[in-house]
Amino acid sequence: MKILVTGVAGFIGFFVAQSLLEKGHTILGLDNINDYYDVSLKYARLKKLGVTKTVAQQYNNLVFSDTHPNFSFIRLALEDREKLPTLFKTQGFDTVCNLAAQPGIRYSLENPEAYVDSNIVGFLNILECCRNFAIKHLVYASSSSVYGINEKVPFEITDRVDHPISLYAATKKSNELMAYTYSHLYGFPCTGLRFFTVYGPWGRPDMAYFKFTETILANKPIAVYNNGKLARDFTYIDDIVNGILLVLEKGFKPNTNSKSNAAIYNIGRGQPVKLLDFINTIGKYLKKEVKLQLLPMQDGDVYTTWADTAELKKNYNYEPKVDLDLGVKNFISWYTSYKK
Repeated sequence: MKILVTGVAGFIGFFVAQSLLEKGHTILGLDNINDYYDVSLKYARLKKLGVTKTVAQQYNNLVFSDTHPNFSFIRLALEDREKLPTLFKTQGFDTVCNLAAQPGIRYSLENPEAYVDSNIVGFLNILECCRNFAIKHLVYASSSSVYGINEKVPFEITDRVDHPISLYAATKKSNELMAYTYSHLYGFPCTGLRFFTVYGPWGRPDMAYFKFTETILANKPIAVYNNGKLARDFTYIDDIVNGILLVLEKGFKPNTNSKSNAAIYNIGRGQPVKLLDFINTIGKYLKKEVKLQLLPMQDGDVYTTWADTAELKKNYNYEPKVDLDLGVKNFISWYTSYKK
């Protein structure tokens, strides 16, 4: 298949592109390489895909990998209503894997416009291109944050998601509604994947586990909210990527008892971990003492996330394999090597 992977310089997009190339697919990677976090990490990921920083910095020019004959890259923003349709028209994609978005819950309190531009306007442009250029399947990133203040666990795809508590979550819920509307009106299948707390090597520096690691190494106390009484369905990057590839390669499958061309799936480990256990595991592999600063709950946060992945397992044989101990060990091994 010829697949467009957006957000290819990002954490998940990088690994998805790498895995698809290993399986023989032709990949065009797209990213705007914004400066939400250190762009040197984004360029380092692209270098692993055979695209040097010098060529990656160019806007709107298609460049080819030095090491992967089936990989090309373009620096382009999803908000570009002129260049994006031209790309679709000239490249003839079979499938689109849309992982580009403005991430981060707390940053949405500081810069809400960035979320509307990328996650709403950009996603609309993707839908329009899928509609106009006969895309066979759109697979896109949603988020566990859409569950908001839902207190029922585990989170099931049939749960109501009408109460997002961050703008980021609201934009992801909007994506699901937009995808449903377009699939209904124009007939092309869309699959949304609600990611649950993805972690691992080459991850985003703004994510909590990065900050925990840096704080422990600096011998400083980690700020832990709700006095540490939080739990997350931490999911290792390999399990997330394997799930995405199953959906891309097996094609669209509707949810149970649904005739819609729009499907939603949870993708996570399915086993929530106490936040303090996660932090202590990082300390174990750093061989450093963990210090804590216990604080009240903060705005935009939730107490527990826990994915019910029964639908993804039923339709795609999804089976996460990496446990917390191995996942953290792999991350710390990469982190110490990357940071030297």
